[in-house]
Amino acid sequence: MGLLQAGLLVAVLAVVHKPLGDHMARVYSAETDWRVEKFVYRLVGVNSSTRQRWTSYATGVLAFSLVSIALLYAVQRLQPLLPLSLGRGSVPPSMAFNTAVSFATNTNWQSYVPEEVLGHGVQMAGLTVQNFVSAAVGMAVAVALVRGFAGDGTGRIGNVWVDITRGCTRILLPISFVAAIVLVALGAAMSLAPGIEVTGLDGQAHTIATAPIASQEVIKELGTNGGGVLNANSAHPLSNPGGVSNLLEIFLLLVIPVSLTRTFGTMIGDRRQGHVLVSVMATLWAAMLAVTWWAETHPNGPAALAAGAALEGKETRFGIDGSVLWAVSTTGTSTGAVNAMHDSFTGLGGGTVLLTMLIGEVAPGGVGAGLYGILVLAVIAVFLAGLMVGRTPEYLGKKLGRREVTAAALSVLAMPTAVLLGTGLAMALPATRDALSNTGAHGLSEVLYAFASAGNNNGSAFAGLTATSTFLQTALGVVMLVGRFVPILAVLMLAGSVAQQHRVPATAGTLPTTGPLFAGLLGGTVVLVAALTFLPALALGPIAEALA
Repeated sequence: MGLLQAGLLVAVLAVVHKPLGDHMARVYSAETDWRVEKFVYRLVGVNSSTRQRWTSYATGVLAFSLVSIALLYAVQRLQPLLPLSLGRGSVPPSMAFNTAVSFATNTNWQSYVPEEVLGHGVQMAGLTVQNFVSAAVGMAVAVALVRGFAGDGTGRIGNVWVDITRGCTRILLPISFVAAIVLVALGAAMSLAPGIEVTGLDGQAHTIATAPIASQEVIKELGTNGGGVLNANSAHPLSNPGGVSNLLEIFLLLVIPVSLTRTFGTMIGDRRQGHVLVSVMATLWAAMLAVTWWAETHPNGPAALAAGAALEGKETRFGIDGSVLWAVSTTGTSTGAVNAMHDSFTGLGGGTVLLTMLIGEVAPGGVGAGLYGILVLAVIAVFLAGLMVGRTPEYLGKKLGRREVTAAALSVLAMPTAVLLGTGLAMALPATRDALSNTGAHGLSEVLYAFASAGNNNGSAFAGLTATSTFLQTALGVVMLVGRFVPILAVLMLAGSVAQQHRVPATAGTLPTTGPLFAGLLGGTVVLVAALTFLPALALGPIAEALA
């Protein structure tokens, strides 16, 4: 069944890859605006025909994100005054900061129980809106980098306001509208009622929380966000009713990152370049899936051995196959939604989903973030190849000099720096040990997973760590900011630098970047960067637990 699910998923992604990828290329290359888009531009005072340099583009991204954080923080603090608050109080300052940063950075880390802390008003007007626009920001940055490589000396990489608006109106909203209807038809809840009163088998009255679940469930997957309306996230039957909805939601979280490789190839005029990227992404994803599947079906703990598999923390509706397929896909796409408890995975299985994040969220990565992440690693790979043969590196007809390689290095190093420093500082504090439900190697894995999730803007939780203290909420929020905006600034600087260059024709000494040789070099660079950076921490955490 697991192979059938994975095969069906890959087949549907392959069918959608071309039309959706080409559609997104047309969206970001179109010269005309829709009426609703013109209204938005007039509302915010934007000239949609203006093309920006990387500095103006970056300023727009930062300004938009900063305003988003401020508004979302204010909405949470003022919740009692808002409609549909359901009597919920004001969100505490540190929690409001963490949540505002989390959703504005496309992380969606949640250190609270959603159905107990937030009302429908904040969920819809605050969190759901950010699910759309934070995803659109990621796609805009990726397209800006593609334009940089496709450009011919102008130094212009597009208009950030146009790219964000079109990402929402022409891509995210239409797909979400259709998918939400399908999800409701499959049994997901969609209601403004605070809950349903039921009588349990124990004869006691209980309230099952409800909300406008289906609409947020779809965009949290499609936009690789992950933050749910319910604490059980996508393991809840009102969010994810059964096997069909489970496969649909996995498809949604993979479809845009996978299809953007086609968009990349179409926009630069060489679709073979996109084929190389998607092949590397697919190989890494398949390898992680195979290892995790094996680990969860061949456990080494006494309880799991007695049961015949690692069944703890998994929904019987999905089983090991559906849970592992989801876990590898969600950690590989910076989505963060979960349908099983990652903390209950085996040492090797939990370590593999952790590693899927630590390799930089490029298998296949988040919406936009996966594409610009693997393009940055492609720059590093070409640079390394140039060092080995003693030639000036070129990629897509653009010379990679000191400025370009420096920007790529900054983008690659930002996440590991934030994750390792944050984990080290947290483990040095006695209060962190009190917040852990486990000690030893597994306890370290819980803390490392939390900071890896924040630094990679994933948002999934290993669980076992009570991250409600002021320190952890603030520290994780800072790591989210560093993990999101330092790479974005570096990527936009790279985009601006290559956009200023004229494309040079390939020569006999140019490294071919469309064949299996470069695919192997790129995949090796991805693995090598993660292995060198995180191997000591992994050896003390999940590797030690797996060997035990």
